[in-house]
Amino acid sequence: MENPDAEPGAGGKSLFGRKGSPCRGLDAGDSFTLAHAEGSGQIRRIWITISSRSPELMRGIVIRMYWDGEQKPAVEAPLGDFFCQSLGRAAAFQNAWFDNPEGRSFNCRIPMPFRKGFRITAANESPVNLEMFFYDVDFTLGDDIGPDAGYFHAHYRRENPTTQRRDFEILPKVEGRGRFLGCSIGVISDMESYGRSWWGEGEVKMYIDGDTGYPTLCGTGTEDYIGTGWGQGCYAMMWHGCPIADHERMQYSFYRLHGPDPVYFQSDIRVTIQQIGCWSKQEMIDFLKASGREGVIAIGDGSEMLTAAGMEAGQDMKLFEREDDWSAVAYFYLDRPSNDLPAIEPYEARVAGLMKS
Repeated sequence: MENPDAEPGAGGKSLFGRKGSPCRGLDAGDSFTLAHAEGSGQIRRIWITISSRSPELMRGIVIRMYWDGEQKPAVEAPLGDFFCQSLGRAAAFQNAWFDNPEGRSFNCRIPMPFRKGFRITAANESPVNLEMFFYDVDFTLGDDIGPDAGYFHAHYRRENPTTQRRDFEILPKVEGRGRFLGCSIGVISDMESYGRSWWGEGEVKMYIDGDTGYPTLCGTGTEDYIGTGWGQGCYAMMWHGCPIADHERMQYSFYRLHGPDPVYFQSDIRVTIQQIGCWSKQEMIDFLKASGREGVIAIGDGSEMLTAAGMEAGQDMKLFEREDDWSAVAYFYLDRPSNDLPAIEPYEARVAGLMKS
């Protein structure tokens, strides 16, 4: 905290070395540099804790990382979402690269090499002042970074709501050579439109090295992608987990990391997930009648509508298309220190609906 440039013998000087500056405030609209260095090396660990973990600050504080003097950040994501804590909510969990021991802190251990230097910043883009921001950034200098080592990137995006029959992009198309490391995802189900129906039938699709209409890799369902099945509850494993499974409010925060099962790409990659739901036939009939909604669109070419009257007359119940609130942070290595992905959305769009949900 007191020595962001890691100068020899320059830490802990405040108040005669008696814990004079363990943290700092971060007022609304302010930003600061957590750590900076010149030369080659590797970030080994990042730890942060803040005195208020409100949705405004979890989504309002943005972490940015810059490699080798680039002006465009390779990492740009809200604090909570970056550390696998989606939806402005913190929960205790542990996986291979991230953890939150007691629901009050944020740890990341993904190796982040650099060749000419790095800079990490935090910006409070919310209207709320933060009293205390504590952190450590642990890195080594002088590392021999080989030509095949990629730069770490992280990209956040949210669609609230998604568009029916247009798959949510976990990672929009990125050009270059690299490795997809995985993602952290948040979902707030639209209960007004779909009641308490299951939202997670959509398949993850990875379009790799020139794929256009159809992907090289295709999953079987949302909960299947994160290593479980038949719905998902709260759990945390090394490479996949769901730290938040709020069945009452139909809110879910989950992650899938590709460590032992790497996804490499040579020229480009794009990763998406479908928004598809399911329900029992009678539950669907009852909900449509109670809500006054005409029906839902069955999966397929988009021409068939499932209606209460139709199903009561013998129409088969099928999986159906949905629109919900999805957000994600995609983690990946790339052979260049910056990318062409769009900048993070404004604060208001990031927090819309979080505080009342």
